[in-house]
Amino acid sequence: MTTYGTIPTTPPPSDPPFLVHSRQRVRSDMGSRRPWKEMVSFSLPESFSAALRRIQTNASYFHVNYAIIILFALFINLLWHPVSLVVFIGMMAAWLFLYILRDEPVVVFGYAMEEQIVLVALSIMTVVTLMLTRASVFVAGLVVGLVVVVAHGAFRRTNDLVFDEEDGGERVVDLKETASASYSSSNS
Repeated sequence: MTTYGTIPTTPPPSDPPFLVHSRQRVRSDMGSRRPWKEMVSFSLPESFSAALRRIQTNASYFHVNYAIIILFALFINLLWHPVSLVVFIGMMAAWLFLYILRDEPVVVFGYAMEEQIVLVALSIMTVVTLMLTRASVFVAGLVVGLVVVVAHGAFRRTNDLVFDEEDGGERVVDLKETASASYSSSNS
């Protein structure tokens, strides 16, 4: 007896709920990443305070892109230090599984740990591992990433950014910058 063309009656094995939730959370967080093309629109700020406002606005709008830039700079810096890279990947996995992607509280010896305790423990663990490996490697990568992000935030115009309702707030628009941009574009 052959079974050609029959449809299986058992459903395919499903992933554990933790993996399903993790995938959904990463997709939703990566969904808030802005297109890289939007990051290219530069002009000089009028003053130091205008640059600070731009950095704040751009940081709230491009926060996922900026995190990717900083992590990429850190990763590139760690390529020449394999021990530090392994430690970095291990700490990143610990942060992901114990703090960022979990739904239930962490249970140790039958006791549920509060979120603040997990945060403090992971922070202490991170500092200790940074000190045991070459902390200067991590600091140099972070500094390079932060310099790139702050420079971009200061020079990226903010008058063309549109915040969604889901972004958690309204955007503060510099009216002088908006008026001068629309005036110069209409007279050209």
